[in-house]
Amino acid sequence: MVVEAFAQKSRSTLARHKRALALSCETHVGIPGALEKVVLAVPLSFMNESGGPVKALMDFYGVDPGNLVVVHDELDIDFSTLRVKFGGGDNGHNGLKSIRKSIDTGDFYRERVGVGRPPGRQEPADFVLSPFSPTERKELPSVIDHSVDALESLILHGLESTQSRFNSQSL
Repeated sequence: MVVEAFAQKSRSTLARHKRALALSCETHVGIPGALEKVVLAVPLSFMNESGGPVKALMDFYGVDPGNLVVVHDELDIDFSTLRVKFGGGDNGHNGLKSIRKSIDTGDFYRERVGVGRPPGRQEPADFVLSPFSPTERKELPSVIDHSVDALESLILHGLESTQSRFNSQSL
């Protein structure tokens, strides 16, 4: 949802990529004279197989792992909170595990969008695949806008500036 909103904000359209199982587009962010080229992508594979499409797109566009930003859900962060970081493990996230395995490194940026822990004894996989609660659905547009702003900040202003602006706040 964050990548799709980012594409809309940049007046771009995600379309089926000819060589990867993904939707993608090229766009630019910034101000005239200081634009940054960005490739946006949404794998069409199952989340736990997203490494293949990510690797194919990185190869196609010549993207170095150090310039990759993965936006993903995070159980260990409360809903409506996000954290931006570079590197780290997969923390049991099968999408990150697949990407790390496919590109042979964990050294890439992550925008971790909090979804919170499952209630009671609900399985995490069931929780992340279930619909948002009515309260969460009301907050979701703001969470997505906030996440898009953080992603744009990371691209334009770097990690430290983005962390100091976004890691310390929740909506």
